[in-house]
Amino acid sequence: MVVTALNTCRRLTDDYEVIVINDGSKDYTGEVLDELARVYPDHVRIVHHKKNRGYGGALRSGFAAATKDLIFYTDGDAQYDPHELEQLLEKMVPGIDVVNGYKIERHDPLHRVVIGKMYHWTVKTAFGLVIRDTDCDFRLIRRSCFSKVELTSNSGTICLELVKKLQDAGYKFAEVPVHHFFRAYGKSQFFNFPRLWHTGLNLITLWIRLVVLRKHTRKNKRNSGK
Repeated sequence: MVVTALNTCRRLTDDYEVIVINDGSKDYTGEVLDELARVYPDHVRIVHHKKNRGYGGALRSGFAAATKDLIFYTDGDAQYDPHELEQLLEKMVPGIDVVNGYKIERHDPLHRVVIGKMYHWTVKTAFGLVIRDTDCDFRLIRRSCFSKVELTSNSGTICLELVKKLQDAGYKFAEVPVHHFFRAYGKSQFFNFPRLWHTGLNLITLWIRLVVLRKHTRKNKRNSGK
């Protein structure tokens, strides 16, 4: 994934960085990543978390570490093809702030597909989202967006928080179809009852914060008025 990302970025620009978040891995992941940073010192940076911070914590850490004007992120499990970043970049034209991928077809076990569709339509309706695939972790975002958007989630609900806050801040989206592949490495830790239960509670809390209380929109209005 890292080498593919490097090769893709090299074709598109000479000003790029690849940031990898090692979220408390207990195997030899840290050693492999440090070696990659040694081999590609000008373009690869590794952020190590001594303790696991969760998907949201890893994503927030990556956003904070990014220094370029455009931030692209995806997962490290090879279910998306970094080469397709080029398609997102083509849609990042003046007036567009976020280019969001959406899965052409989801290649996962049947239970994950079913749960994924239920989750998608639930959050789309409850949070009033306009994009077609909130849970597609293949996005290109202008770094300037984070001047108005502050993320707090440490769990997988950060994707929902990110899209909702970007939308409510008035940022403009474009969408691009991308391929989704069967998981080649590792095993998802999300689809078990305790995590699903915890995610449900997080969604309710997030709904109260973002839909009922809407403190983030009042903060944006205050900042705009300064």
